[in-house]
Amino acid sequence: MIKPLHYETEHLLIHPFRPEELEKFEKLAIDIFEILSDEQTLTYIPQKRLHNLQEAELFLQTMVMNYHAGLNFLHFISDKNQDKVIGLIDLISPKVARQHYRIDIYPFFIEFYLGASATGCYIMTEILPPVIDNLLSQGITSIGAVVNRSNTAARKVLEKAQFSYKAPFDVLQDLYEIA
Repeated sequence: MIKPLHYETEHLLIHPFRPEELEKFEKLAIDIFEILSDEQTLTYIPQKRLHNLQEAELFLQTMVMNYHAGLNFLHFISDKNQDKVIGLIDLISPKVARQHYRIDIYPFFIEFYLGASATGCYIMTEILPPVIDNLLSQGITSIGAVVNRSNTAARKVLEKAQFSYKAPFDVLQDLYEIA
């Protein structure tokens, strides 16, 4: 099992679902809904769209269960000043990747999403390298990411976090890896 990620800057906190999140579950679901229903956020990942608050609550419940089952490891990017989740980092286990992808070797996959208000602020450029370092220090030897070829910003973020292009993934996306 992966140790929960915890990374903090002056303004940001990266953390998993913690006991204190139970007290603000509805607010957390609203924050997630704002992120995963935002047109700008979903430009390259429309399949991640949530349509209502109930879907956000179910998403959150499922991710908490998946975390404890060792399937997905969802972490929140919180703005400490606003006490608001502004983004998500999801680490997908090789077991789950096998269910969705057809590739030769199955690494852990990382996905990240930022709400529109947080884009263009270099947040992922700042936090992804230490998050990756933390995962590598835990003995995870291979981490992959799938990115839409047109998503120049995400590609640059991955490259600054030690990822390199590996191969085309499908018609629209490429596979990047740290190995």
